[in-house]
Amino acid sequence: MDIWWTLHLKRDPASVPLARRILLGAMATAGVDPQIADDLGVALSEACANAVEHGASGRPDEGFQVTASICGDRLRIEVTDSGPGLPAPAPPSSPPRRPAAPPPARPAPHRARRGRATVPARVLTARRPRRDGHPYDTHVLPCRPPAPTLRPVDLDALPDLTAESGRGLFLIHALTDHVQLRNHPLRGAIVSFDKILKWQDGALLRAAS
Repeated sequence: MDIWWTLHLKRDPASVPLARRILLGAMATAGVDPQIADDLGVALSEACANAVEHGASGRPDEGFQVTASICGDRLRIEVTDSGPGLPAPAPPSSPPRRPAAPPPARPAPHRARRGRATVPARVLTARRPRRDGHPYDTHVLPCRPPAPTLRPVDLDALPDLTAESGRGLFLIHALTDHVQLRNHPLRGAIVSFDKILKWQDGALLRAAS
């Protein structure tokens, strides 16, 4: 059995907790694991809050729409606002030009050496036959493993979790399995996310499927 429902809500802050309560009630009735349901409630609240804050179009009937569907073990939620849509991505900046490499240094002139070359004594003794019958000492010490390289954390990529805004999409990505952002051809921006559900023992939706 698949479930699908749609809410048409006003662009008002009171619509955010209303959408969350309806979702949590449906999850509890279906028998979804409470932790999964709480994660989805937070993600939906952030998506609805963004629609209320940024989805202004100037029309008297402006609002936003929440669509949720359960197909098997996957839940998909879409929040569509009536605003101007997502901004176009900035064009990629051209990489900075590298300075020209200096010309290679000219090799020093080669001087001819006269007479026979002398071999250092340490080279000759390294190849001297051993007394135990083995021709050469071939023991090689193992190479020391390279020290692990620790990658520093990019603090600029993390949002300020204590700020009033700017953390919504970060939380949605962290609490769900797949997030997609796109523009609706007639309305505004669409934030959709998927979540693989876990079920309680004796879940009604699984029993009815």
